[in-house]
Amino acid sequence: MKTIYNSEHRRHQAEHEFFRGEKVAAFEKVERADWVLRALEAARLGEVVKPQRFDDATIARIHSTRYLDFLRIAHQEYQSLGGKGDAFPSVWSVRGMRHDVLPTNFAARMGLFSFDAGTPLTAGSWAAARAGADCALTGADVLTQGERAAFVLTRPPGHHAGTDFFGGYCFLNNAAIAAQRLLDSGCKRVAILDVDYHHGNGTQEIFYARNDVFFASIHGDPRTEYPFFLGHADEIGIGDGAGFNLNIPLPAGASVASWFGALRTALDRIDGYAPDALVVSLGVDTFEGDPISHFSLKTSDYPLLGSAIASLALPTLFVLEGGYAVEEIGDNVVAVLDGFERAEGTAK
Repeated sequence: MKTIYNSEHRRHQAEHEFFRGEKVAAFEKVERADWVLRALEAARLGEVVKPQRFDDATIARIHSTRYLDFLRIAHQEYQSLGGKGDAFPSVWSVRGMRHDVLPTNFAARMGLFSFDAGTPLTAGSWAAARAGADCALTGADVLTQGERAAFVLTRPPGHHAGTDFFGGYCFLNNAAIAAQRLLDSGCKRVAILDVDYHHGNGTQEIFYARNDVFFASIHGDPRTEYPFFLGHADEIGIGDGAGFNLNIPLPAGASVASWFGALRTALDRIDGYAPDALVVSLGVDTFEGDPISHFSLKTSDYPLLGSAIASLALPTLFVLEGGYAVEEIGDNVVAVLDGFERAEGTAK
């Protein structure tokens, strides 16, 4: 399995974030990708390659032009106004306020294009996220060129980023960008399976009214778990997308057995959809030792996840999302990919 690695991820290094009223070291940090790369190389799962470069038009198939224009120069503008360090939003457009008029004030635009105060916008955020999108597009092309699977190793993650908003450490939605590329390259239907602890609210928003992408997510119950405002079971899609969105929320502390039961439900629905390819938003913050999540999977459980995904017998692109137990993230990711590869080999 090829790994497409984003070496530019290091340019996004948040100085800190705010957690329960305190300024703390950022949970989403450079070491996450370092540990995964180290584990991949030790496991010798396949070649690690650089991404190809794509033009911005491919990204604009998912994200709005005015949002991309903002992200591209946001930190430069922040600094030109006297801003120091990382930029954080401080005001938001909420119910009853307008979203259609683009403010000229920088703080107002930060609020218009974000949904939380926990996602530092750094000097290198755009470069890192943009290179990550190139990795996702390259991964999609690897599948269309005949490979059965590939892994996109990038950060910052992407599944919380919507058409025109960032948050949850995410700026560009890599899984959505890859899915769109697969459609543009000839696939009629693509499925996205999100196994991150946190609901992929950005991915749901992007495809909610579409029937060419089936989105399935297993995640912490949004009544108590971030990002809170999407991810309920009654959200099934609208218009042409009705019936093509599946949320399986589970309570914090849910057992491993219940999590794998939810996975079986999601895989059965994906199989019934009969997609041409699968994109997996691979968050391993379902791990029992994750500092900001509350499921209980062990490293020994992750090969079962990989083999279950392989049972669909689909061209599959894995895209790294969350996982904040840094020293274990590499072993957990490799366990998924190795489980997938072993099952694929058995099937052959």
